[in-house]
Amino acid sequence: MIKKLVTATAFCGLMAGAAQAQTIGVAMSLFDDNYLTVLRHNIQRHADDLGVTVQMEDAQGNIARQQSQIENFVASGVDGVIVMLVDADSGRAMSRIAERADVPLIFVNMLPANMDDFPAKQAWVGSDEEQAGELQATEMCRLLGGEGDAVILMGQLGTTGQRGRTAAVERVLQSEECSGINVLDSQTGNWMRTAALDLMTNWLSSGMQPDAVFANNDEMALGAIQALKAAGISMGDVVVGGVDATQDAMAALQAGDLDVTVYQSARGQGEGSLDTVLSIIRGEDVPQRVGIPFELVTPENVAEYVDQN
Repeated sequence: MIKKLVTATAFCGLMAGAAQAQTIGVAMSLFDDNYLTVLRHNIQRHADDLGVTVQMEDAQGNIARQQSQIENFVASGVDGVIVMLVDADSGRAMSRIAERADVPLIFVNMLPANMDDFPAKQAWVGSDEEQAGELQATEMCRLLGGEGDAVILMGQLGTTGQRGRTAAVERVLQSEECSGINVLDSQTGNWMRTAALDLMTNWLSSGMQPDAVFANNDEMALGAIQALKAAGISMGDVVVGGVDATQDAMAALQAGDLDVTVYQSARGQGEGSLDTVLSIIRGEDVPQRVGIPFELVTPENVAEYVDQN
């Protein structure tokens, strides 16, 4: 059974409150990302359902651009702001901009570095990145029988997803049950399929042939699969895991190419971030951390997760 987001801020009285919040600024770190595209579309869909106007901006992976977008939102008089950060450490600067203007701010997905020092009218809606890495690594260790050579494809360095997921994978691999798994190399593929394909190709060209690929997200896992298949390696000989449970990953699971992914609810995060900012605008008390759990997806239960986001 898929867990559904139920927060103290959600639907009761929402339609009445939405009418008071004409415009919400949404600053996304990158439009050109599979999961973040789904997240963005869920925010837009939920806003349309509630009669709320959202202004979407793409930071294109640039911290300075994103900060400027937040400043422009505030200057234009938006009622609230939702931000998916380019970098976790930039959260403090974004918080200060919103706090000075007394504009509610919700961080979505990426956990900001200043999470423990939030001012009033600010909160985070997202998922525990370490939980994703732990679920992925534990299942992959089981499939490997606790032995083999592995590589780790990391997301963009400095992001909470990269930090949390990688740290959890490394911690699981240090456990007694998984101590026979040897990590040959860990490098960043910047969350991108093509970058991961190139990196995996380079590893294979150097003579490296891992038994497992721990990827911080599905896009990189899919890039690694492309490289492995191009090199003539049977996917039955390599255990590959990702995170996010994107539709492309679901298809790869069903085809037998991908072995494991972890469901991250773009719907839960998108709806939750909008519901939370609207609740703050209405003057309601909200938790400053709204957690959306990750869930393990395998070939055995993949049918339950298709089309969930």
